Amino acid sequence: MIETQNLVSFFLETREHTEKICKPLEIEDYVVQPIVDVSPPKWHLGHTTWFFEEFILKPHKPGYQLFHEDFAFVFNSYYENVGKRVVRNDRGNLSRPGVAKVYDYRHYVTNELREFLNTDISKEIEDILTIGIHHEKQHQELLVTDIKYILGNNPLLPKYGDNFNENPIQEFDGEWIEMEEGIYEIGHAEKEDFCYDNELGRHKVFLQEYKISNKLVTNSEYLEFINAGGYKDFNLWHAEGWDWVKQHNIESPMYWHTIDGQWHQYTFQGLQKIEMEAPLSHISYFEAFAYAQWKGCRLPTEFEWEAAQHNFEWGTRWEWTESAYLPYPGYTKLPGALGEYNGKFMVNQKVLRGGSVATPNKHTRHTYRNFFATNLRWQFTGLRLAK
Repeated sequence: MIETQNLVSFFLETREHTEKICKPLEIEDYVVQPIVDVSPPKWHLGHTTWFFEEFILKPHKPGYQLFHEDFAFVFNSYYENVGKRVVRNDRGNLSRPGVAKVYDYRHYVTNELREFLNTDISKEIEDILTIGIHHEKQHQELLVTDIKYILGNNPLLPKYGDNFNENPIQEFDGEWIEMEEGIYEIGHAEKEDFCYDNELGRHKVFLQEYKISNKLVTNSEYLEFINAGGYKDFNLWHAEGWDWVKQHNIESPMYWHTIDGQWHQYTFQGLQKIEMEAPLSHISYFEAFAYAQWKGCRLPTEFEWEAAQHNFEWGTRWEWTESAYLPYPGYTKLPGALGEYNGKFMVNQKVLRGGSVATPNKHTRHTYRNFFATNLRWQFTGLRLAK
């Protein structure tokens, strides 16, 4: 566990970075919610603040005065234990509180918490603070990807800034890593640093012999799939995936556009020609599965990925796996609202591993279990083949 003073610094550094992400935005960008999965930046700023107020300041700081009595209703997300909240797809209708008021709220809670943390706090509060910091880091990644969706669906395809390299090149040759049949330990050891409860329950799994690629699939490799008619061959797709392709007229990854016969991609620098050797991104599980089928391969399970991860570079794309998001042996939820953090979502989701270019520093690890529904692709999602 981080010492209290270092934890306070970690908290303040995290709060500052969230606001730095929003700095390039115009005031109008803060309220937009194009789809239900994308929350307005203003809501992220308020929600990450409400978390600290709700779980630390309200129950633990003597005499704490709420910044605003209605903000819990506005900025709660899915915590049924805490009370009523704004319906998720109505977050974009919140013209009030204004952006300036939300920043006032952030600074008020940050200052109140900084003052409280200078007192003698308990191990319980340190643990909640640590969860809150990593919760905000999760929302920093969502802020980045939500901002990209907001700007990437603006007809002008505006530029966000020049300081975000979302397409790093894998400058090494591809090869198959051979993994021996055997028993492997999976999951986070409790004596290690912070993790979420869904990573706990370290356990043994038996894996058959397999091979896994040391490289992520690139844009150029995926373009071969498109040109070969991959989006028109129902044999490559799950039934649900094929229905998704037809219903939404899917013909390429999210943010790909053809202009005068050439492929372009919306990036934070605006619309640019696709960097062909960059790792593929913004694909659904359905697309990852279909591509693997076309290549005569498959997606690795999350256990295969974790057992092999020390043999390859990871962290630029969240990598779809073939594993359903399920509890590890002995999994138990925390009591109360914090128990809603992960366990209630363990149905109809696929696990992703690794991290992405949008994942903030000091947040991901090789046991991290991200999870999303099979049709979603607004995150920096890609794939690594196995066989």
